Amino acid sequence: MRTDRSAHSLVRIRRSLALAAGLTALAALVGCAGTADGTSASPEASASATPEPTGELTVYAAASLTAAFDELATEFEALHPGVDVLPIVYDGSSTLATQLVEGAPADVFASADERTMATVADADLLDGEAELFATNTLRIATPAGNPGGVESIDDLADPALAVVLCAPEVPCGAASHQLLDLDGVTVAPVSEEQNVSAVLTKVKAGEADAGLVYATDVAAAGDAVESITPENADEVVNRYPIAALAAAPNAEAAAAFVAFVLGPQGQALLASYGFGAP
Repeated sequence: MRTDRSAHSLVRIRRSLALAAGLTALAALVGCAGTADGTSASPEASASATPEPTGELTVYAAASLTAAFDELATEFEALHPGVDVLPIVYDGSSTLATQLVEGAPADVFASADERTMATVADADLLDGEAELFATNTLRIATPAGNPGGVESIDDLADPALAVVLCAPEVPCGAASHQLLDLDGVTVAPVSEEQNVSAVLTKVKAGEADAGLVYATDVAAAGDAVESITPENADEVVNRYPIAALAAAPNAEAAAAFVAFVLGPQGQALLASYGFGAP
């Protein structure tokens, strides 16, 4: 009888072990099962999924990006209803860079040139590397009707004309001086502005006979100004970088916005405003 009981006990143990092994195998199969689209449904994969961004997003952007980035913000909010893009802070890139270095809180910075972005990068304020997202070139803008009779970049040297430029320290000013140097033209501007929007405003108001602004600015101005493409314009190209900031209050939304600008939808919108590909 003892032998029979021992045999039965051994059988029960073996059955229990077999059942446990079967349950373990089943759990492993469930854990590794793919979803309907073929992706892994493991807990690790679920944990690594990118969460949907929410909260407020603060963007600092070059003045020449105003119209395009206002629309980008609207489209981004439509894709991510949980995000509220605060009114974008626009100004000359160098002004914005100075504010960021001095501690202004922001999530994303979009500059009109690489030199200005480098100022922010050198202060260790970027989350990773900045990426190029657009290009732009210069145009001569005149008031509607071109009262000063400007026909080429050489005419900007005429002391009888009131010419306004961006200040040399901002991207549009650096590009303007580079272009003038290429053409051997010396200009004595009646004023030097801290961003390209201010130059365009003076031209539209008739306070200047001409000014050097970006191609995208004259396109946005419509019939309010006339445009002349200066010689060597294609040799002076502003390249626009964008980056999330290391101390971004909303890092998830910052990363999502940068990806959106660099992605197909953002690039198509920028192209519609006259920006070139990066």
